[in-house]
Amino acid sequence: MNLARKLIFGSMVLVGAMTAFAADNIKIGLQGPLTGGSSPMGVSMRDGAKLAVTEINAKGGVLGRQIELIERDDEAKNERGVQIAQELINKEKVVAALGYINSGVALASQRFYQEAKIPVMNNVATATLIAKQFADQPENYVFRNSANDTIQSTMIVDEVIGRRKYTKVAILADSTNYGQLGREDLEKALAAKGIKAVAIEKYNIKDVDMTPQLLKAKEAGAQVVITYGIGPELAQIANGMVKLGWKVPMMGSWTLSMGNFIDNAGKNADGALMPQTFIQEGNTPKRTSFIAAYQKAYKVDRIPSPVSAAQGYDSVYLLAAAIAQAKSTDGPKVREALEDLKAPVEGVVTTYNKPFSKADHEAITLNMPVIGKVQDGRVYYAYDDDKKRGAEIRTKK
Repeated sequence: MNLARKLIFGSMVLVGAMTAFAADNIKIGLQGPLTGGSSPMGVSMRDGAKLAVTEINAKGGVLGRQIELIERDDEAKNERGVQIAQELINKEKVVAALGYINSGVALASQRFYQEAKIPVMNNVATATLIAKQFADQPENYVFRNSANDTIQSTMIVDEVIGRRKYTKVAILADSTNYGQLGREDLEKALAAKGIKAVAIEKYNIKDVDMTPQLLKAKEAGAQVVITYGIGPELAQIANGMVKLGWKVPMMGSWTLSMGNFIDNAGKNADGALMPQTFIQEGNTPKRTSFIAAYQKAYKVDRIPSPVSAAQGYDSVYLLAAAIAQAKSTDGPKVREALEDLKAPVEGVVTTYNKPFSKADHEAITLNMPVIGKVQDGRVYYAYDDDKKRGAEIRTKK
């Protein structure tokens, strides 16, 4: 065999070996907004997931195979999310999927995974309907490890009405599915306390002047403003309140912890309260090591969206545990394993002990999240007792 033919043959063998290796990887789809106003959540989720994949692969992977994340930017657009879901299923042949940051994208897209019998793990999106969208079908392939809006709205109302004794509340929610479904849950939680909001106002993504909405809330005598939206517009609300000289507390869904709310609002963000499944303070060894690993890998001090990063990280471990238990990447077998995980899965939000069942696809329950508070550019525990108790409050009930 001459030199040229040897080189060609050797190249073919190498390419063949590389192709076989790639084909042997366990492909998991990941989608979220990696650009735009929602990107702090999407990027943090992706980077948390990548940390988990790196750790698992360094220990030999799952079933003797490496995990490969196939990531896509859905730009927080429903139509883009639909396209990506179909691509990941039909072209990339993923065995599972994780992600969904925006509730509207999840509700529009995850039906393709349901139809294909491929498990999808929602690790950030919170609309209450998400995990129940296909609950009426014989098998449900949609799971979640983020705190849904029923949990969050209950916590918000308990804090505002129960602990702080306000009775006149205003709700400002964006016009997306996320904002409006969250607003509905808030109204239900308020009604359970015998309270009706004195003002309910809507705004659009990219709005930069919240004066009309805030003036109506102020004129209605609101003692507190409750928000449901994402970072950039939440900053406009905080800044708008200061411009009006109207100083009342601001509380809302977990997104008040987003970096682009804190940075765009500056000192005006101080005091904002929100439910959190994870706060960037290392009060357990697992959380301390996760935070350090994230900071080192991505060269940041403050994680853009700590909740998204932690839940993204944990979602990979939950899927990996199910695949290992099933001894298969077959969708129905992985779903069955998720619904009956035999061994606890250590994450940074919690150690998941039987987080799912056939009837319950929500890993997070009301007793797990805590209240966070923005102060000086960071989110801290609002109450020292929560910080001291650490992981004790984070087991499923």
